[in-house]
Amino acid sequence: MSRLPGPRGLAARALHAVLPLAWLAAAPSAQADATLERIHARGRISIGVIVNGNSAFGSIDPATGQPVGFNPELARKLASELGVQADLVPVLPTNRVQFLQQGKVDLLVASMLLTPERAALLDYVPTPYYRNGGTAIFLKRSGIRRWEDLRGKAVCLSQGSSYAKPVASVYGGEVKGFKGMSESLLALRGGASCVAAVHESLTLNQLVAHDPEWRDYAVLPDEVDPAPQVAWVRKGEKDTVASVDRILQRLHGSGWLLGLEARLELVPRSPLLAQLHRQYGGK
Repeated sequence: MSRLPGPRGLAARALHAVLPLAWLAAAPSAQADATLERIHARGRISIGVIVNGNSAFGSIDPATGQPVGFNPELARKLASELGVQADLVPVLPTNRVQFLQQGKVDLLVASMLLTPERAALLDYVPTPYYRNGGTAIFLKRSGIRRWEDLRGKAVCLSQGSSYAKPVASVYGGEVKGFKGMSESLLALRGGASCVAAVHESLTLNQLVAHDPEWRDYAVLPDEVDPAPQVAWVRKGEKDTVASVDRILQRLHGSGWLLGLEARLELVPRSPLLAQLHRQYGGK
């Protein structure tokens, strides 16, 4: 069985890759980008946040109809630190990039992992706010024990998921895309569309550990395509990047992000958050 790098090595690798760019993003520009000027002029920022079924990173509270979870709470905090009000716009993996490119939102805090393909389309805030990868969920009796067991089998994912490429090209799974995580997991439970589903490991681990409806299911211990989660803006919006980057560094240093993780009971805990807290603790 091939093994993927452990979380500590991955966190260090991701940190090494993205943080050297932070000083570039923080450098003052000759002219403020129009988006940042508009945000301050109207006193509001529109932030796209993930609402993907029962995702720990973002979902809709049925009692209030408002986005809740890690990403929505972080988005509200970023707006507060910018001194403006937050307008949270629910997005899905299938439409979040389009919402940003079309100007429907000013910023994405939407569980978008840092990949070269996405960085070619958009600009991003160098300091990550989380790190995660994907895992596969499946019936215990399915016989799946490792990623290689997905070869030739139908695997459900969200459309636009960064996990689709490695599942298909590395492990030979036959990828089937769905609107979001809820639809993908429903297809898995139906049993006709796929034998496994691949989504963020944190959410799937919480399902099998705490939800009685998933007691007959298991997840793989290894993650696929692990990468940092970063905030995204349109190309050229360097001042917005710099402002959000400085805020994220302060939130890491103060322990606010570690506290949010603990309050939402996200497990397993992210080694990257602890590492960034130590790095920025003096700021």
